[in-house]
Amino acid sequence: MNPLTIKVACSNCNLRELCMPVGLNDEQLTRIDEIVAVRRKVKRGGTLFHNGEVFTSLYAIRTGFFKTCVATEDGRDQVTGFQMAGEIIGLDGIVNDHHTCDAVALEDAEVCVMPFDRIEELSREVTALQHHVHKIMSREIVREHGVMLLLGSMRAEERLAAFLLNLVQRLHARGFSQSELVLRMTREEIGSYLGLKLETVSRTFSKFAEDGIVEVKQRHVRILDTDALKRIVNSQTCS
Repeated sequence: MNPLTIKVACSNCNLRELCMPVGLNDEQLTRIDEIVAVRRKVKRGGTLFHNGEVFTSLYAIRTGFFKTCVATEDGRDQVTGFQMAGEIIGLDGIVNDHHTCDAVALEDAEVCVMPFDRIEELSREVTALQHHVHKIMSREIVREHGVMLLLGSMRAEERLAAFLLNLVQRLHARGFSQSELVLRMTREEIGSYLGLKLETVSRTFSKFAEDGIVEVKQRHVRILDTDALKRIVNSQTCS
C-alpha cells in the first residue's frame, strides 16, 4: 500500500505531548515537521509492516489501534502487544534492520511515518529528541519485562486485572475515561497476549462481573471497583 502524501504538522497535533519531546523551540519543531511529512492510512485488518520486512521507519499512531504478533511454528498468531494513538510502533526493527513481527490494525487507523535515518540524523543535533527516542525504547524494555512477569508467575485473575488496569491507564493519558473502555481486541487476542485460553479469559471476565468488579457488555467494559483490581494484582506480592 502506498503512503498517502498528506502533509503532517507535529506542531499542530493534539497528540504531540505523547509522541514528541516536550519543550522544543519553533525551529526544532519545524525541522521535525519536515521529517514527519507523510501520513499513512491502514484499514481494519490491514498490515502496517510484516515480520522480516526491511526496517526504514518508526510510526506514530495518530488514530486507531494495532496489535503486534508473530506466527508460531504451528501456524497460530502469538500476540506480543497492543498499541494505541500517541504510541510509537516499529521499534522492533532497529536491532537487525528488519521487523520481527507483524503490525495489524484492529480498527481503521492512521499513522505518521518517521524515517529512522532522518530521526537519527536530527537526534545528533537536537538532544531532546535523542533523549526522547531513548526514553521510548526504555519504556518498551520495561513493558517487555512486565509482560514476562505477568506470564511467568501470575494467575489468570491477576493477568487480566493487570491488563485492564494498564489499558485504562494508557487510555486515560489520552483523555478517555478512567473507568470505561471499549476493547478493540477480541477475547482470543487478549488470551494470546496473556498466555491464557479463550475459555479462561471469558470465565475470568464473568467472575469479575459476578464479584461486582466490572460490568461487561460485549466489548464495552466498565470498571466498577478499580481498587479491587489493584488488590488482585498485588495479592501475590502481599502473600
